[in-house]
Amino acid sequence: MTASTDQVITGKDVLPDPVSGPIDALKEFYLAFNGRDMALMSRNWARADDIAMSNPLGGIKRGWQEISSVYRNIFAAGIRVYVEFYDFRIIESGDMFCAVGRERGHINKGDTELALEIRTSRVYERLNSRWFQVHHHGSIDDPGLLKAYQDMVLRGKE
Repeated sequence: MTASTDQVITGKDVLPDPVSGPIDALKEFYLAFNGRDMALMSRNWARADDIAMSNPLGGIKRGWQEISSVYRNIFAAGIRVYVEFYDFRIIESGDMFCAVGRERGHINKGDTELALEIRTSRVYERLNSRWFQVHHHGSIDDPGLLKAYQDMVLRGKE
């Protein structure tokens, strides 16, 4: 089943417990990310050696330990990152779904703000009646924006 939506997921929603559907799982991720909440982020991701993330900061990371290190770096870098998910489709089949769309937002460090535009896909698997993220891919098309984003986050840790 494929569903398109004009919904924007901001991470500001109140979530049901337990997270029951694809939209709820996505809302949980953005609530964790924008709220810099590692406990909630940890709850959103599956625990398996073959889960993977490929994003503009860390190349390909596999397993929760490697993936969580990217989020810890973002959250501890002395910066604020906000993104929302929009212009997306959800493709659902059985116990898996893929959400493909775009993120927009900004990153702030001190008085410096950078607008973000990211192509994003997230894959979730339903395990024990709950959706868990098993794959994420994010790309920044503009090389200048990519470098500026990497510089802000990686230098923010210094």
